[in-house]
Amino acid sequence: MELDEAIAKRTSIRYFSDEPVSDDAIRELVKAAIRAPTASGLENWLFVVFRSEEARKKVFDLIAEGMVEYYKAVNLPEEKIEKLKNRIYEEGMYRAPVYIAVFIDRRVRFLKGREFDEVEFMWSVESAAMAIQNLMLKAVELGLGTVYIGVTNFQAIEEKVRELAGLDDNYYLVGLIPVGYPRGEVKPRKRRKGIEEVLKFL
Repeated sequence: MELDEAIAKRTSIRYFSDEPVSDDAIRELVKAAIRAPTASGLENWLFVVFRSEEARKKVFDLIAEGMVEYYKAVNLPEEKIEKLKNRIYEEGMYRAPVYIAVFIDRRVRFLKGREFDEVEFMWSVESAAMAIQNLMLKAVELGLGTVYIGVTNFQAIEEKVRELAGLDDNYYLVGLIPVGYPRGEVKPRKRRKGIEEVLKFL
């Protein structure tokens, strides 16, 4: 598969089949992820794979909790929140055979001194985000679907995901990625903005 094809086919998959994802496929995803650029060459990322039934159930419940919190924060009417819960719990939205949590280790840094705390953190998050994109593009090549989950970054939920991963607060969760074979047809969405709206030459 050419890179252009993988980029064009990548889309957020929210419904997955029960087909398991092999260890080899997971290793291929992470191998692609760690080829991403990494600030100061630190490679201070950690990929935690949740795939036991018990761990996946806990992660799934945390995603659902975060989605409800998100929609309450944007003042979605209660009846729409109930429909969302139905899609999650009854239809299995975001229920996947594998979840990959991508963390950074805040202690691993290049510039010392508190005045560099913010920029070092930003660089680390950017590095992990680029790794996630590599992982997602590799997933397309392997016929897998992924979706970026941001609601697990709500503080209370992020702490619970970290605890599930057996990590202390030196680690920060950049993203949680459900991974699996798509359930149903994959239809990449068009972007609302064209290139001329987001591109500026000087």
